[in-house]
Amino acid sequence: MISYDEALHIVLDQAQNYGAEEVALSESLGRILAETIVSDRDFPPFNRATKDGIAIRFDDYESPQTQFKTMGTAQAGSPQLILDQGAVCIEIMTGAIIPKDSDTVIMYEHLHKTDGGFTVQKHIQKGQNIHYQASDVSKNEPLLYPGTLLDPAEIGILASVGKSRVFVQKLPKVAVVATGNELVEVDDTPAPFQIRKSNSHTLVTLLKTIGIAAESFHFMDESSTLKKNLDNLLGQYDTLILSGGVSKGKYDFLPGTFSALGVEKLFHGVLQRPGKPFWFGKHSDSQTLIFSFPGNPVSTFVNYHLYFVPWLNKTLGRKTERFTVLLEEPIENTTDLTLFKGVTVKERNGTLYAASLSTTGSGDLLGLSKADGFIQLNPKDTLKAGEVVPILVTRRII
Repeated sequence: MISYDEALHIVLDQAQNYGAEEVALSESLGRILAETIVSDRDFPPFNRATKDGIAIRFDDYESPQTQFKTMGTAQAGSPQLILDQGAVCIEIMTGAIIPKDSDTVIMYEHLHKTDGGFTVQKHIQKGQNIHYQASDVSKNEPLLYPGTLLDPAEIGILASVGKSRVFVQKLPKVAVVATGNELVEVDDTPAPFQIRKSNSHTLVTLLKTIGIAAESFHFMDESSTLKKNLDNLLGQYDTLILSGGVSKGKYDFLPGTFSALGVEKLFHGVLQRPGKPFWFGKHSDSQTLIFSFPGNPVSTFVNYHLYFVPWLNKTLGRKTERFTVLLEEPIENTTDLTLFKGVTVKERNGTLYAASLSTTGSGDLLGLSKADGFIQLNPKDTLKAGEVVPILVTRRII
């Protein structure tokens, strides 16, 4: 049995490159950029007004109370106007192109409207309230690089440079497999010895939140059935995520089935809690990776975040973010295992504090729903209140 750090290292060593694909801009949210994006023009592409007011030639301004006669209006989206000579102005709206031969914009709040024009009521500076051409970005300047997560701000940048389609990293094709004779469908009425499926729904939903549309399967605990069904999935999917069937029980057939199918075992069993019986391997022919988690709900949930998410991030060229919190109370790990303990997180004066949750164990679904994350306790750790500890964040906490 290996340590948590060793297991994570082995999993990350199996990061893949599934190539890139072109998707519509409207479908790119949450995807990972696979190309360098450059500006197709200057930004802004022209000198533009940043305030509603009037555009003038600064040399025609003498002091407050200077009067300017209005000779037109410049609207955003309209062609450039030309300012005449003399104490004249053009009314201008925010975003409009600065009129030719003008160089200063005075906001309405600093003006007094008169018959046919405006009087300046405050001192002004030459060039004020103008957003100059190329002051943000010049044409052909790189804006976004491969490995960038496409959030709404990045989507706006793509739109601004005319990228209606964009190359992103290809996501792995994933199948979620639940095993167990005790499992029934959600809308079934279970017998006293049965339970409704939950792990597969949790996993499919977790994958959906990161853009992976996984398919879900349920196989009974019978050796030949498992072998036939899993053999059909190998090669069809880049990754299989299973829950159940990998412990030491009489009907835990998966390790033997994997071996019979030519799947190389990279490890089986990790010195951690929950999720100790985790099995990880790779099919030599198809290169399909197999994450086979224990069937207890908390074990499946925690191992997904501990192993699959960092593997996917590395596969897509992204770093996995690491977070820490301060302990609310002292805590001790008397075991030789790396413990992941459910906590709630609260913010006080800009600092995040974690308070441990009481739980009935790795099958406690209700406890799982209350956790904001899981703090990591190394073997034989004795920690005091206020100490900094790593946390596996499983929901948005700020």
